[in-house]
Amino acid sequence: MKLDRLRKSFDELARFTDEGEGINRLAYTDTERNARNLLMEQFEHAGLTVRTDYAGNVIARREGRSPDLPVVATGSHIDSVYAAGEFDGTAGVLVALEVMRSLADEGVETRHPLEVIIFACEESARFGASTLGSKAMTGCLDPVYTRSLTDKNGITLMQAFRENDLDLEEVHLAERFPDEFKAFVELHVEQGPVLERQEAAIGVVSAIAAPIRFHVHVGGTADHSGTTPMDYRHDALLGGAEIALAVERAALAELEHGTVGTVGVFSVQPGAMNVVPGAADLYVDIRGTSRESRKRVVDALENAVNEVAKARSLDIWMDEMSREEPVKMDGTIVVELKGVCEERGVSWLDMPSGAGHDSMNMATLCPTGMIFVPSKGGISHNPEEYTSMEQLMEGAEVLRTFMLKQAKVF
Repeated sequence: MKLDRLRKSFDELARFTDEGEGINRLAYTDTERNARNLLMEQFEHAGLTVRTDYAGNVIARREGRSPDLPVVATGSHIDSVYAAGEFDGTAGVLVALEVMRSLADEGVETRHPLEVIIFACEESARFGASTLGSKAMTGCLDPVYTRSLTDKNGITLMQAFRENDLDLEEVHLAERFPDEFKAFVELHVEQGPVLERQEAAIGVVSAIAAPIRFHVHVGGTADHSGTTPMDYRHDALLGGAEIALAVERAALAELEHGTVGTVGVFSVQPGAMNVVPGAADLYVDIRGTSRESRKRVVDALENAVNEVAKARSLDIWMDEMSREEPVKMDGTIVVELKGVCEERGVSWLDMPSGAGHDSMNMATLCPTGMIFVPSKGGISHNPEEYTSMEQLMEGAEVLRTFMLKQAKVF
């Protein structure tokens, strides 16, 4: 494999971005579609047959000697959040491209076919819903829910599909079945600091944490800040702050299980310095790999809502926005990935993933694993996100070795 060629791939793809800091390549936009088209051409040049399914997923297939055998697949996504870095998702696609190019360079033949999948709409940045492409592929996409999705400009998912020559009413036709796959493994940047701090080259993912997300609305009374005595106030901001701190305390109590709680959005109305806040809205993300631990944090949130509402005479309600279940990676694949690292003399860690990935949907369809490579400073979803080409090449070698073992080289 060629490090300079991999670096060039990143440079070429980084040109596909809308205005703003960092990378802005949102799902189903013209910019993302143009990036997809470039990659489709590059996979074709590497000798793969390329198609787009009914959800907009790109499937690049390298035929095996026995084309009827189930495929050994890899892949990730190229859509981004706002003001993103160059590596989230993209690393898994471009490393897979380099692996396929290297197989073509060396004339390697496998018994099983190989596939690289570029999943559509992995990020929730545009429509508020994540991993839509892999959900469609695994038959997990709720058609009623998807019809309601709209971006901040009022464009519906249905309209975005039409602009990409897709039909949301046909998205169920993207579903694939277990007998089509032998294995799926996704390479991804860690998006956290653990590998770097532990000086490990590879993370072998054991499980993927999943979030439960809530919208909490706190209703108080907007009053004049100068004429309303402190003991007469129904301050929505302070009520919301108590709830946010309760989430933090509950998550800290679950440190040994790795469960985390985040209040990522906290908006206040009317938002004037001389007005007691009359309303507050909190958006809460609680995630972990242990269902029991995660439930304890959710219970603590519900208790805080009830207690704060009563103590401060506030009108508080909470709505569950989404719920996904933690997913364990296939035990056999985890063992095999660790074995590949040992064979290659590469340092590795057994670790969970705190972020959601397309792999958690693929795990419902076929034996699935994940490979992490380090993220500098643990930074991700940020223009400063960085993984060196050398670190990516280390991951590429592990991915290539694993796929060839699975696909059986002639």
